[in-house]
Amino acid sequence: MDSTPFEFLEHAEAELMAMEHDAAVTGVERREFVFRSLVAAAASTLGVRSLGAQSPQAYLDATAGLIARPARRQPPAQEPVALGNGEAPALQFMPYPEGTGALMERMVARHGVKAFARSPFTVEPWVGAAPTSPEDLAFLPAHRLSALIKARKITSRQITDIYLDRLEKLNPTLNCVVTLMKESARAEADAMDRELAAGKSRGPLHGVPYGLKDLFATKNAPTSWGTGDLKDQQFDYDAEIVVRLRNAGAVLLAKLSTGLFAQNDWWYGGRTNNPWNPTIGSSGSSAGPGSATAAGLVAFAIGTETQGSIVSPSIRNGISALRPTYGRVSRHGGMVLSWSQDRVGPMCRTIEDCAMVFNVLHGMDPKDASTVTTPFTFERNIALAKLRIGVDPNAPAELVAKLKGLGMIPKPIGARPTVAGMGGGGLNAEYAAAFDSYVQRKAKEFNLDLNALPARPATGPGANGPFGNTPPQRPRGIGEGEAHPMAPADWNPRFLGGRSVRAFDFVNNQRRRLLLVQKWGEFMKELDGFIGAPNADVGPNAQTGHPCAVLPYKFDVPQFGGGGPRGNDSTPAPVYQAQPICGVITGNLYADDIILSVAHQFQKATDFHTRRPSL
Repeated sequence: MDSTPFEFLEHAEAELMAMEHDAAVTGVERREFVFRSLVAAAASTLGVRSLGAQSPQAYLDATAGLIARPARRQPPAQEPVALGNGEAPALQFMPYPEGTGALMERMVARHGVKAFARSPFTVEPWVGAAPTSPEDLAFLPAHRLSALIKARKITSRQITDIYLDRLEKLNPTLNCVVTLMKESARAEADAMDRELAAGKSRGPLHGVPYGLKDLFATKNAPTSWGTGDLKDQQFDYDAEIVVRLRNAGAVLLAKLSTGLFAQNDWWYGGRTNNPWNPTIGSSGSSAGPGSATAAGLVAFAIGTETQGSIVSPSIRNGISALRPTYGRVSRHGGMVLSWSQDRVGPMCRTIEDCAMVFNVLHGMDPKDASTVTTPFTFERNIALAKLRIGVDPNAPAELVAKLKGLGMIPKPIGARPTVAGMGGGGLNAEYAAAFDSYVQRKAKEFNLDLNALPARPATGPGANGPFGNTPPQRPRGIGEGEAHPMAPADWNPRFLGGRSVRAFDFVNNQRRRLLLVQKWGEFMKELDGFIGAPNADVGPNAQTGHPCAVLPYKFDVPQFGGGGPRGNDSTPAPVYQAQPICGVITGNLYADDIILSVAHQFQKATDFHTRRPSL
């Protein structure tokens, strides 16, 4: 029998009270929900009957749209996790064509567990009397200083003081020092001397002084990244390479200049200069390490490279260097430009020094997921005839001729592989991501719209200047002499262009990059290394991760170019003095030891690496 409207409402109230109620779903508390439901029922009982609702639950289903509910409560939106410069993306670049897993399997199959053991590096003992001249000591290779210290013919404190004096005396000419660390350097040197006196040696780097590019974190000194904006930037930890070098006994003398945000040889203190030809810059961005090493201000230095920043200043300053295979040295604590391209390497006066320092630096670091441990064995007497060394038609003739005389059997090679459509491999997007927090901070500080900055002119005021010969370029749309608060972030404009790169374009660039890696894998399949024109393969190998060694192969007047008249500028081109001229030996992936061993054979038979600039 049909119930009356009042009876229906009584039943509805009873059933509503018995129902499970979720305030997060309805948006109201239980009592308010029941009240609103009954009001709606009273107002529409006949309408509900006409819909065929014969029970309270059927009524609720039929009148769901009549209950005026507030919008469902949403939890407040959370701010994205803040990111600085160093946090790495989930994607990691792997230079080995088949992937890191395949690399590890092959290494273990070939070497067993020894694949992950660090080979000992033995320094040949010092024979005879030690030099007495401070300058002679300063220009000794790092491995010879190591032998002197071990033989107790000089102390770490003695050579540290010599270098500190030279750094102070010659920095006004070279402008390569950002922070001179006199107190801590002397304390570290004294500690190394005490340990040696007590019979403890930490290895070949025990007591050997060095300089560090000023983009690595150090607890006891600021890290400026080359910009006055961050000249007081302080970190509460040390970069991994600083820790490894300290544990090996090396003494940190100074933070050496890096070009503005790791480009060029201009930093907030001005231009760093070439000690052989001080009228020009030392190139960059490892400007200070290149200049200081060539000038005998440090025993060795640590540089970094994304696209040429070890190779270029090493060539410009006439020194020896290693740009390692990607992933062999930790970047932890270093300023990031590109997670998939940045590398860390030694810049020295001899190739043997590079091998000695690299033997300490290389190896897996859990704080840098790109790193791997692979075997490294420096051979001082490697047989060149057993190696497969390619020679490009544009390779330096003097370098090739000498190596042939030492037993190398060259294999002619042609053009290296390319893949169309890669561009920079996504480098601008990585720049932009790495420096997003800085750019956003500067934009907010000066109330600038990053989406509405004026375009940079192609020529005239505001256009790009010659590499290595002009101050950091003015930002886009800013005339000559005009100040602009975004200059450190907007220069070139490295940190803005990548903000508009489409995600799928970036991914497709990486897919093409893997094709390039695979093509280079095929190209290098029958080679241990090759010699080409000095700068020819820097760009491609930034994408593929291959190593190279830089070494002087003759002494001559350089042909650097630049610095001459431009437009209405009547400044004459600089007159260069003779200096060491460098070549490059490029290696197969993880064949860093082979190319260093080859370069060492050349240096054993020549003296170009022993020449000194007159300062």
